[in-house]
Amino acid sequence: METLISVILPVFILIGFGYLAAWRGFFTKSNVDGIMRYATSFAVPVLLFRAIASLDLSADYDLAMIASFYTGAFISFLAGVLGARYLFGRNWEDATAIGFVCLFSNSVLLGLSITERAFGSEALAGNYALVSIHAPFCYGLGIAVMEFIRARSTAKRRIVPQVLKGMFSNAIILGIALGFIVNVAQISLPSPVNSAVTLMAASALPVAVFAIGGVLYRYRPEGDMRIIFYCCGISLFLHPAITWTLGTNLGLSLDSFRSAVLTSTMAPGINVYLFASMYGRAQRIAASTVLIATAASVGTIWLWLLVIP
Repeated sequence: METLISVILPVFILIGFGYLAAWRGFFTKSNVDGIMRYATSFAVPVLLFRAIASLDLSADYDLAMIASFYTGAFISFLAGVLGARYLFGRNWEDATAIGFVCLFSNSVLLGLSITERAFGSEALAGNYALVSIHAPFCYGLGIAVMEFIRARSTAKRRIVPQVLKGMFSNAIILGIALGFIVNVAQISLPSPVNSAVTLMAASALPVAVFAIGGVLYRYRPEGDMRIIFYCCGISLFLHPAITWTLGTNLGLSLDSFRSAVLTSTMAPGINVYLFASMYGRAQRIAASTVLIATAASVGTIWLWLLVIP
């Protein structure tokens, strides 16, 4: 219970403040869009740029940790796609969008916040390593599969350009890429620039978490509730269970194990709705899953934290 109170509830209370502000009209839709855009297009990319630029690439990129997390993510994607197609009778394009819902954990806005509160900022190195390839992996997989399916009636040469466009028009990926450049080239930022980066990075997580509440207010549980609960189950239980099993068998260090498993317990992020909207597929299911899974994760994250060493 102490974990629930000290680690999880502060984050979700901040989400609640954002929800309440939008509900009572203190923040309009445009206000919420503005702070979410600031968070996802500026502050969070700067946070990730700063983190990746200072990572010890040889020490923090634990291949066993990455394999544990992303094997779980890939299997969750397959379970989402095949379940949507064969259990719920969705067409392949809808099924791909639903698979993306099961694939994309909220690794940044919630994952970093929860891990920091649970294990301290020194435990975030593994999270940053996972986050640095999260968007490229997930968007690359989702866009490639969707474009391959759509290319059955169009030119297949469009697949690679579409994948690259979808990935490198994302500010988070650009921030990560610049961080790698600074890290590998060992570029030292001027002191005033470094101070400005630090100031903006410090605002990223609280602003983003508050903004999540405002965005979630717009969503209403709509669509096929059976498939929504199916997506919630994959995201909140199947993915972390696979990551836990692989991480245990691969002998991950304690910090790597914590980062991999806890990140995998996060609910789907806002990006799943953006992906669904980009293709006009399964949007209500994506939005409703974000809302319900985020609310349910108050309890499920607590349960996973009870069994994480």
